[in-house]
Amino acid sequence: MTITPPTIDAIRSLYPGLAAGTVLLENAGGSQVPLLVADAIRDHMLADYVQLGAGYPASDRATATVERAHRFMDRFVNGEGIGRTVLGASSTALTHVLANAVAPTIAAGDEIVVCEQGHEANIGCWVALERMGARVRWWSVDPATGSLSLDGANGLKSALSERTRIVAFPHVSNLLGEIVDVAGATRLAHEVGAKAVVDGVAFAPHRAIDVAAWHCDAYVWSTYKVYGPHMGAMFLRTDMVDDDRHPLEGPNHFFIARDEVPYKFELGGASHEGCAGLCALARLLAILAGEDEIEAAAPCTTGAHAETCGRPTIEKSFEAMTDLEAPVQARLLERLATHSKVRLVGPSSAAVADRVATVSFLHESKDPREIVAAAHAAGVGIRHGHMYAHRLCTAMGIEPDPGVVRVSAVHYNTVAEVDHLMDALDPVLA
Repeated sequence: MTITPPTIDAIRSLYPGLAAGTVLLENAGGSQVPLLVADAIRDHMLADYVQLGAGYPASDRATATVERAHRFMDRFVNGEGIGRTVLGASSTALTHVLANAVAPTIAAGDEIVVCEQGHEANIGCWVALERMGARVRWWSVDPATGSLSLDGANGLKSALSERTRIVAFPHVSNLLGEIVDVAGATRLAHEVGAKAVVDGVAFAPHRAIDVAAWHCDAYVWSTYKVYGPHMGAMFLRTDMVDDDRHPLEGPNHFFIARDEVPYKFELGGASHEGCAGLCALARLLAILAGEDEIEAAAPCTTGAHAETCGRPTIEKSFEAMTDLEAPVQARLLERLATHSKVRLVGPSSAAVADRVATVSFLHESKDPREIVAAAHAAGVGIRHGHMYAHRLCTAMGIEPDPGVVRVSAVHYNTVAEVDHLMDALDPVLA
């Protein structure tokens, strides 16, 4: 059967929230959920909302759903066979779980490199290890652009030493939208025997994650920013947990074996209904890849799509998302560039190799609150603030409150929505 690739209108029909009346251009804070994911969560809660491992049919189905979701997330990041994905309440919660597991292995003088460009979720938990005797070193940004470099006076290489244990950095700044060279940074970390812990929250909604190609040791993202339920996910490479020098033990109950990963790192277990939603996400990817028909109300309760959705489908779906996002990103940057008093905070390039469609800016005289208010008055959801990149704002001389104006698009947004926003903002920005 030949399946016609979905149009943007057909794709948007999968997301009921897009028809609610507000133009949603604040997707870096949380994406919309397709109906098929919401239906799977609802169906699980009405039919199989029971505890795992009890041996009766509903319990067996619930157990299978949770196990299936973990396997699918392993495949989602191309991590099958090299590690496991831990599911939790949020990315912030999971990075704290990881840092607390590292804490008992810290010796006085061990060094942890944290990145000035990062979200606080992947900074504060590592800085806290100073109480264990660790020394924190900074991978600093260029104060004019916020960009990072691997070499040079402020480059990652200058922050590393033979005492470095952890290098924590973002894949994409959720304020700048800039894509960081994860493979290059990880390679430098490994050269000194350190582990690379990557915050992929701002990357994951836009491009396919590939932990095998990048060789990172831990990779964290938010499933609620990738069209799924409000959860966090963290891939842990097996040799990060089972490191010969510094083996890690998760915080779950003492009678759970240390090597029972991911469960040992999942305090209280993963959200069962959330796992049902993650399984249904596989069908969205198949639709975006042009491998399944759009029938928004089709049931996904069996989780079959999560079993059959392979890496080629995942990669193809994100290629389709990138193709849809590219003209939206280009139009936004083009419209902002017409305003001489606007300062772009992040790369000016519209190339998808350089950035994602998360765009921040400032005006030389207008307060970010005034700009955002004008957008809200026109029925467009955007926001201002430091975006939890408080230290980045400080490094760039930006007052964290009110911070920057941020517009963030994903594959279901359109050029027409960007034009609607900019038509409302042009009089304010002129």
